Amino acid sequence: MNQLRLGYLYGIGAYLLWGFFPIYLKLLRPAGPVEILAHRIIWSVVFVALLLAAMRHVGFLRALARRPRALAGIAFAAALIAVNWGTYIYGVNSDRVVETALGYFINPLVSVLLGVLVLRERLRPAQWAALGVGALAVAVLTVDYGRLPWLALTLAFSFAGYGLVKKQLGLPAAEGLFVESAVLALPALAYLGWLATRGDSTFGHVSAGHTALLVLAGAATAIPLLFFAGAANRLPLSTVGMLQYLAPILQLGCGVLLFHEPMPPARLAGFALVWLALVVFTVDALNHTRRTRAATRPTTPAPPTLLPR
Repeated sequence: MNQLRLGYLYGIGAYLLWGFFPIYLKLLRPAGPVEILAHRIIWSVVFVALLLAAMRHVGFLRALARRPRALAGIAFAAALIAVNWGTYIYGVNSDRVVETALGYFINPLVSVLLGVLVLRERLRPAQWAALGVGALAVAVLTVDYGRLPWLALTLAFSFAGYGLVKKQLGLPAAEGLFVESAVLALPALAYLGWLATRGDSTFGHVSAGHTALLVLAGAATAIPLLFFAGAANRLPLSTVGMLQYLAPILQLGCGVLLFHEPMPPARLAGFALVWLALVVFTVDALNHTRRTRAATRPTTPAPPTLLPR
C-alpha cells in the first residue's frame, strides 16, 4: 500500500473515531464528567506507556528532563487539553453535543485568531473576512441560546491553544500524550481516591461492561491521536485541514439525529454562517498553498532533443 493511501486511511480513521466519540461517552454514564476525565487520563498513561515500552522508546524521557522550558510547555499543554477534554465530556453528557460540534467547527478560525494575537501573523483579506463571518455567527448563536455559546468557545480556544503549544514543542504524538497525561495523573488519581473513600466511585460498582469501557477510555484517547500523527506525516497539510471537518460533521449528526437535540432556525442560521466562514477560509488556504507551490517550483530547462542518427 502506498504512503498516500495509507495517510488517507489514517486520517479518515482518526476523524471517524473522534466523530463518533459522543456515543462512547454516553455509554460511560452514570459516571460523572470529572470521573470520566480522570479515568481517561490514567488509562491513557497506561496505554501509551505499554506502547512505548513495546517500541523500546523510553530514552526520550531522559533528554526531556534536561529541557526545563519544554517541561513547562508540556505542563501548560496538559492543562489546556484537560480543560478541553473535561469541557467536551461535560457537554456530551449534559446533552449539548450540537454545541460541542460547533466548538470544533470554529476551532480553525480561532487558530487563525491566535496566530494574529500570539504570533503576530499578518492575515490575508479572505482570512479577515472569514473571521468576521465567524464573529457574526457567534453573535447570532448568542441570541439563539440567550447566552454566549461558552461551551463551544471553551472547546475552540482550549484546543487551538493546545495546538499552538504543541507546534512550538515539536514532540511526537505518543511521547507528547504520555508526558501530558503523566503530568495530570497525580491529580486524577487523587480525585479517584477521594471518590472511592466517599463511596461515589462508579468504577467496579455498575457492571463489568461499564468498568471495561472506563479502562478502554485510554485506548479510545490514544488511538485516534496516533492515527492523526500517521496522517499528518503522509498527507499535505491542506488535505489534513479538509479532513478535519469530518469529525464535527459526524458529531453534529450524532447530536441531531441520534440524540434528538433541538436545531431551531436561528441556530441553523448560526451554523450556516460558521460553514460559510469555513468555506471562505478553506478556499483561501487552498489557493494560497497552490500559489506558494507554483512560486517555489524550480524551473528546469527542457531536456535536449535527441536527433535520430
